[in-house]
Amino acid sequence: MGKIEKYKAIARELIEEMAQLGAKPDSPVQTQVIKDEEGGHYLLFSNGWRGSERVYGCYLHIDVANDGKVWVQHDGTDVAIAEKLLEKGIPKIDIVLGFHAPFVREDTGFAVA
Repeated sequence: MGKIEKYKAIARELIEEMAQLGAKPDSPVQTQVIKDEEGGHYLLFSNGWRGSERVYGCYLHIDVANDGKVWVQHDGTDVAIAEKLLEKGIPKIDIVLGFHAPFVREDTGFAVA
């Protein structure tokens, strides 16, 4: 398995694990897993209603780019997703914290781009 395929498998596994943590079968707000395997895009969405309030939005977005970088585009979880990626074997040099501006990324210890 090549690097990109390995990273996609890790991203997919992590998204699915996070979906299980957020899943509440009786809740009117459902967690939706969105996977674009070919494009390397992995997202978790909340979708539903809490009373009269619409709940809709992405709370986790990870992209695996063709250059082998894993972009954490959005992390709205209470789990440090970048740390989870490290634990699963992706090195810091291949993880980009895309939710930070490029000049901020320079001081994170993770990849800039």
